[in-house]
Amino acid sequence: MRGAAMSFTAAASGLVVFLLSVSVVQSQYGMTYSSTKICAVKGSTVEIRCSYTYPSTSNGHVNTVEKTCWFTTWKDLKPVDVTTDSEYAGRVEDLCENNTCTLRIKNLTESDSVEYWFSIKTRQYTHLGVPGTTLSVTDAPKPPSVSVSPSAEIEEGSSVTLTCSSDANPAANYTWYKEDGNADLSFVSEGPRLFLSSIQSSDSGQYYCTADNLLGSRRSEPIFIDVTYAPKLPSVSVSPPAEIEEGSSVTLTCSSDANPAANYTWYKMNGNRKLPPLTTEPKLFFSSFQVSDSGKYYCRADNLLGSRRSESISIDVKYAPKLPSVSVSPSAEIKEGRSVTLTCSSDANPAANYTWYKEDEDSLKASGQIFTITDFRAEHSGSYSCGAQNKLGRSNSTLTLIVVAGSSTMTVNIIGTTLGVLMLILVFLLSLWMRKKKALHSTTEAHEPVEIETLT
Repeated sequence: MRGAAMSFTAAASGLVVFLLSVSVVQSQYGMTYSSTKICAVKGSTVEIRCSYTYPSTSNGHVNTVEKTCWFTTWKDLKPVDVTTDSEYAGRVEDLCENNTCTLRIKNLTESDSVEYWFSIKTRQYTHLGVPGTTLSVTDAPKPPSVSVSPSAEIEEGSSVTLTCSSDANPAANYTWYKEDGNADLSFVSEGPRLFLSSIQSSDSGQYYCTADNLLGSRRSEPIFIDVTYAPKLPSVSVSPPAEIEEGSSVTLTCSSDANPAANYTWYKMNGNRKLPPLTTEPKLFFSSFQVSDSGKYYCRADNLLGSRRSESISIDVKYAPKLPSVSVSPSAEIKEGRSVTLTCSSDANPAANYTWYKEDEDSLKASGQIFTITDFRAEHSGSYSCGAQNKLGRSNSTLTLIVVAGSSTMTVNIIGTTLGVLMLILVFLLSLWMRKKKALHSTTEAHEPVEIETLT
């Protein structure tokens, strides 16, 4: 309440309102009210003071005050004595001392908002001090209520209006706040309405409004704004994030910001051909990842408002070299003195390094995928081992060059093994073949015709 001649302090029930003095002169009787206007808070206590003077004699007689009264609104054309009226019962006191009387009213109600007059009665005259003091009983704002329009589901991109209202006298001023991640309130705007145009997912959260006037401030209950939206671009993570070795377990995880929550589907790419989904869970799990599982994967996130596909992620499994294959060039019979090229290859990731050794020789014959022997001679015959190795392991294959005795050419036979077992089988088969050939030769000689001499 504003006024140069008025001041007050208001709070909870029991707080007394003290007032500055403003003099009001009433005819020959002096009357001074503490204030002509008072504002007080509902439920509190107010004191209205009036000091008075009067003539000590009147018409030659001693003049004394016989009674003091406080009056208010008129009933039946008569002013109401506050100290005896039922509406004030138990709530008022009239305290007088040294020509100053104080009307104390407790537990103020809005119906106490009227004008109050002080009256004195002497032996010969009753004086009512008018104008009196006007009391206005106000209240701090009631807890404000918040409404949202539209009241249905709020989709991203739509417009939303929040309205704050409170029963307050004097009228309240409104301020909007939003709760941040630390449960603190951040200022949004002022005014009874908060308008959010093209609302975004980041606008989701709890909102509050406060209603303030000179008598206090009240905050509303929180209202939660839940913005629904289609899935954002899904992200894909791989565990373990480091190098993946063949046989290890691998988990691919798909996640997307979506409201309502997204459903997920995993796919593996195969050129332009669409493959059936691998799983409809957010995680794709491989208990033992194999070379055949290598490739590109992607996931799709879906909800009622839309669908979004992730970027493709390549999974490249690492593995030790597989059993090497060995080839010889030329592949036909090789004449003595010609060059021979041996080539070794193995499926490995990372790529394998190659080494060549000759049976019964400890020294390295060559490094690299290709080993060339120029001017091939009988002493070059024997078994050659190709080793393929990377950081995950090693695998070997053996190649045997055999020279057929008594021939000017050599027959090349290739046997590949990692453990040398096939070499023993080859020697055994060659032994059987030689024995069979010798037996066949003996049988042929036994059937040659024998010349017989006839005696005459």
